[in-house]
Amino acid sequence: MLLQPIVLSGGSGTRLWPLSREKYPKQLLPLMGDDSLLQATVRRVQGIADVTLAAPLVVSNEEYRFVIAEQLRLMGRPGAIVLEPVGKNTAPALTLAALFATQKEADPILLVMPADHVIVDKAAFQAVVRAGADLASQGAVVTFGITPDAPETGYGYIQAGAAYGDAGNAGDAGKGGTGVPGAARHIARFVEKPNLQTAQAYLDDGSYLWNSGIFMMRASVWLDAMAVCRPDILAACKTAWGQGTTDGEFVRVGKEAFAACPSDSIDYAVMERLAGERLAGGTPQNGLPVAGLPPAVVIPLSAGWSDVGSWDALWQVLPKDGAGNVLQGDVLLQSCRNTLAVSEGRLVACVGVSDLIVVETADAVLVAHKDSTQDVKKIVDSLKQQGRPEGHIHRKVFRPWGWYDGVDAGARFQVKRIVVKPAGILSLQMHHHRAEHWIVVSGTAKVTKGSETFLVSENESTFIPLGTTHRLENPGRVPLEMIEVQSGSYLGEDDIVRFEDVYGR
Repeated sequence: MLLQPIVLSGGSGTRLWPLSREKYPKQLLPLMGDDSLLQATVRRVQGIADVTLAAPLVVSNEEYRFVIAEQLRLMGRPGAIVLEPVGKNTAPALTLAALFATQKEADPILLVMPADHVIVDKAAFQAVVRAGADLASQGAVVTFGITPDAPETGYGYIQAGAAYGDAGNAGDAGKGGTGVPGAARHIARFVEKPNLQTAQAYLDDGSYLWNSGIFMMRASVWLDAMAVCRPDILAACKTAWGQGTTDGEFVRVGKEAFAACPSDSIDYAVMERLAGERLAGGTPQNGLPVAGLPPAVVIPLSAGWSDVGSWDALWQVLPKDGAGNVLQGDVLLQSCRNTLAVSEGRLVACVGVSDLIVVETADAVLVAHKDSTQDVKKIVDSLKQQGRPEGHIHRKVFRPWGWYDGVDAGARFQVKRIVVKPAGILSLQMHHHRAEHWIVVSGTAKVTKGSETFLVSENESTFIPLGTTHRLENPGRVPLEMIEVQSGSYLGEDDIVRFEDVYGR
């Protein structure tokens, strides 16, 4: 049985600001342990019994491509990365992934996972995935419903119907699902995020599960379902795929064709249709195909799942001390309770506080009550309206060749700390409005300046006059670290004229 992991890596995670930002969202961050959420998503499928695991396929946008490729490389699981020219929601993303998976006449089972979720119990997750794979191999479209433990108003719900293959009563479908095939249920309906009273009624009813956004099906089954439910999306994706190109691990689709693709989610485009088409008077039709559509099945999952959509949600899943506090980084707490405190650099000290979120980064500090963390997005919206960079980008910026950190800035000057990884090469470029002074702190730099090419070693420097064509490379086996001092009338990142770039930017 061939299992193809599909990781959907879209979204900006603005409710986890200031750690998560538009240019470096939460799925790329190590919020729990050393792995980023994306790396943890890839890693948790390794070791599933009795399946052949294909290399991961990530669907993302151009902005994150090099960081994703590097994170996959570091964990020893390099795979393909399908790049969307523009975000069109999850249904087109999965359709592109299915087209990728059916190359060379293959028809693997797709395991579709958001990149930004947390699952604490890996063994329980793998057990339900293995059960879902058996059902998917038989032609079903499988999703996993999270067994609820609270009247949550921030999630959509799935109502589980009769046992799969049984038109009888579902019983307490949402309570204590084991993950074995016998726990699979027909999907009665999908429901939107409820108010608190309705959520409590769902919890009391016992047949409702949180919608996890995790799916399994054969690639051909998804494409056939799209042909019935959303032929317009399928046609646009096929056209874009046919116009695509491959550059190493990156797969690019036709930009104009994909831009014309309608936007829709997996739930709206297909899953709700599968549930609705398969009901007659509210009774599931025993798994028999209706109108050419496959059966839609939900398996309950209890594995410590969270979509970490807010700081409060992250606090709930992280290990706590005896007073309910979570500490990350250089943090000191005195007489505090139920507080999450995160430091990326400076010392954070909290005294006598309860139910607070305190997050320190190089350029922003967040202090919020745990009951108000959903409103962090309003701060991000305000920053964007003011045109402030803190709303979308970190002070430390990752590039395919390494990273830079904006250490200081003022009128007509800017100071950056630059680290270039071994064999990293910046583009051959020129600036109209600034000159640059480079000081090598460690490692060796290979510098192109006009018609010259020379080496600059530790404690040496060179000057790049305004308007001079230049390039920086690391020819060594250790990271190159240097300080760059920019001076000029305009210091924006858009003052770059690229002549050559090995990364295709």
